[in-house]
Amino acid sequence: MRGLLALVAIVVLLLIVGVATGFFSFNQTQTAKLPEVKVEGGQAPKFDANVGAVDVGTKDETIKVPTVDVKTANETTNK
Repeated sequence: MRGLLALVAIVVLLLIVGVATGFFSFNQTQTAKLPEVKVEGGQAPKFDANVGAVDVGTKDETIKVPTVDVKTANETTNK
């Protein structure tokens, strides 16, 4: 699986380098055209919605946060 992924990455990289250096050149020969669509009649649906209310606010809280004491290898061996 890794080998396949590496192979795909190499191929993509080679394609990018090829386009950047001009080895590959892509020219548009025909413009695109969207299809014509006609829509007649119809009616949009109507909805009645009863939704709840959401109150958003802030409040001050005091919480205890654990302390972390970092010691280097020299500090732990000198004790």
